[in-house]
Amino acid sequence: MQHVLQIKENTSIQSTPLLHTHTSSLFLCLPLFSAKVGKTSLIMSLVSEEFPEVVPYRAEEITIPADVTPERVPTHIVDYSEAEQTDEQLFQEISKANVICIVYAVNNKKSIEKVTSHWIPLITDNTDKDNSLLAVFILDLYILIMPFINVIVCLECSAKNLKNISELFYYAQKAVLHPTGPLYCPERKDMKPLCVKALTRIFKVSDLDNDGILNDNQLNFFQRTCFNAPLAPQALEDVKNVVRKNVSDGVRDNGLTLNGFLFLHTLFIQRGRHETTWTVLRRFGYDDDLELHQDYLFPQLKVPPDATTELNHDAYLFLQGVFDKHDKDRDCALSPEELKDLFDVFPYMPWGADVSNTVCTNDKGWITYQGYLSQWTLTTYLDVQRCLEYLGYLGYSIVAEQESQAAGITVTRDKKIDLQKRQTQRSVFRCNVFGDVCSGKSGFLQAFLGRNLMSQKNIREEHRSFYAISTTYVYGQEKYLLLHEVFPDNDYMSDADLACDIVCLLYDVSNPYSFEYCAKVFKQYFMDSKTPCMMIAAKSDLPEVKQQYGCTPLEFCRKHKMPPPQSFTCNTAAAAPSRDIYTKLTTVAMYPHVSQADLKSSTFWLRASVGAAMFAVLGIAMYRVLLKPR
Repeated sequence: MQHVLQIKENTSIQSTPLLHTHTSSLFLCLPLFSAKVGKTSLIMSLVSEEFPEVVPYRAEEITIPADVTPERVPTHIVDYSEAEQTDEQLFQEISKANVICIVYAVNNKKSIEKVTSHWIPLITDNTDKDNSLLAVFILDLYILIMPFINVIVCLECSAKNLKNISELFYYAQKAVLHPTGPLYCPERKDMKPLCVKALTRIFKVSDLDNDGILNDNQLNFFQRTCFNAPLAPQALEDVKNVVRKNVSDGVRDNGLTLNGFLFLHTLFIQRGRHETTWTVLRRFGYDDDLELHQDYLFPQLKVPPDATTELNHDAYLFLQGVFDKHDKDRDCALSPEELKDLFDVFPYMPWGADVSNTVCTNDKGWITYQGYLSQWTLTTYLDVQRCLEYLGYLGYSIVAEQESQAAGITVTRDKKIDLQKRQTQRSVFRCNVFGDVCSGKSGFLQAFLGRNLMSQKNIREEHRSFYAISTTYVYGQEKYLLLHEVFPDNDYMSDADLACDIVCLLYDVSNPYSFEYCAKVFKQYFMDSKTPCMMIAAKSDLPEVKQQYGCTPLEFCRKHKMPPPQSFTCNTAAAAPSRDIYTKLTTVAMYPHVSQADLKSSTFWLRASVGAAMFAVLGIAMYRVLLKPR
């Protein structure tokens, strides 16, 4: 028979937000040679709230239901009897327990000695190193027990007088819910490296202006985030005064430094308030092993087929704030040092050298503000789970006060609905670029980032990127165009190669066999598709030769109701290549239903691209203006 225990409210600890459910099992162990030390009486007194006159060898298993505890955690209390159970059963129970309680009798000297000579070594040999061991002793033996690093607390109890009975099981729950082992090393009297690493990330996320200190506003935001209540002004000063007295560099400019922040948590742990540190860690996404929890990094997000993922306005504002706080020299670009500092809260460097050839950079090769947002847009579009992970490292749900990173993602509607309604709400459009070897595809991608042929020669092969993303303006609306260079292989095209908003078929006007590849790709994959296609006559600065194909590129386009071939070159001496072609690609991607007559009309293209240069200039100008007051 299993008993269900009701716990009095006045013996409960304050509620702590948890990311996942714990299942704690409390195992009470009786010294084998010593009978009637009182451990079964303790259990029965907890249930009945009175001292039992008749005590069996072993109490039935007792369950404390989750719904009667603030932490919503079920606790199972398992008794052990030498008379009824074998050593093998004892070892099995020990291995299953989350916390173990050793009970001895104060009037039995042998039972006291057996605790350190037998029970603690036996339990240590049969449990993981970091398992919590809850020892119940009178206070006089506290010094004796402390060398055993897994002993959490020593407590004097009496089943007859009902002394500290509820407190015993309160400490047992606390030992499981808020274990000391992962946080603190008693031998070194300091926090463990993983705990320091986690708290350092938390500090950096909370340091909203990246000045190395938490000012009063940031401390109050941190306090509200973790404990749902701000600190009174005097309480803030008291905290800082404690730090000042103990850490020489713990307070600077009346703000709490990282060293001061770490000292406070060391102090909490040393004073037995490790639940405070655990509350902070769990609020910022950490599990019991001090790793960011998978549920935190990868919140649920449903993306139907034919839908795409984009960052919404709130996510862009958050990322702009992250850029702003790390762009210390206010040059609208991130130097390698600034970029490293930004990603210091990540367990690894998420962006490789190829990113500089995927987005816009300045003349030093540093990622610009526009390039930074473009890379985030690319990640969200291609791999939204990776984007959720990255936003988690940056603390998006904390700083933006959202339930999870998923709140920063917009899942677009099915593309077929866009085609039916002849309008789209998308902000990111994908263009897959097809072309034969050496037709100029890579140059076409790099030209979109403002790089002419001369500057492209400095790109190392191992840093080459098959993507390029930047903004264009169509009818005054800012849109992202994502170019993807598809590897030339007629025999096999993956779904990713074919899935796009517009197809770019690019051939070299100076190579008589270049156009044939484009024609084959179109006929094999896109002739019966609803995806719009555009032909690009690349390297137009070179002498044009006749293409060795059954018809000219212009005749081919007319036959298949495509716009005429668009001339393009990235060999523009000192000037950046023209962006007109990219505006056209974005426009056709946005309006795939546009008629051939419109596509051939110069007025249509003029209307589509009007204001593009003005908006591009205004975008960076407005960012500079926003920086000035800060």
